[in-house]
Amino acid sequence: MHIGPLKVKLQLFCGDAVAMGPGKADLLDVIAREQSIKGAARALGMSYRRTWLLVDEMNRCFHERLVETLSGGGRERGARLTECGRTVLSAYRALEAEVGVVGDGTAYRALVQVMLDQPKPARTAVIEAED
Repeated sequence: MHIGPLKVKLQLFCGDAVAMGPGKADLLDVIAREQSIKGAARALGMSYRRTWLLVDEMNRCFHERLVETLSGGGRERGARLTECGRTVLSAYRALEAEVGVVGDGTAYRALVQVMLDQPKPARTAVIEAED
């Protein structure tokens, strides 16, 4: 019997805004690597505007900014994670790992025992609507 893996999507909310989730964590990882919001947008196949809006939303949801932009020329321009940004990203990744352990628990095993490997075929008979 082969059962698919458990997938949990962790989202932390600040009011109605998603302060942190898997996509935003990935964005922080790429900003840290690329040292640029524009470079992160390109690497993720996103528009610069969308990327900037996500960064802005994250920055507005925490006591301190997670990403800071650096203006100027040469090596000191672009963007980087702040100390708070690195802390939030690390804590979020640790939380993902902790929640992943839940997939080894009793409740998950109980669900897996009553779950099929594949869905049953869809019914082909058409149910006639009553007039």
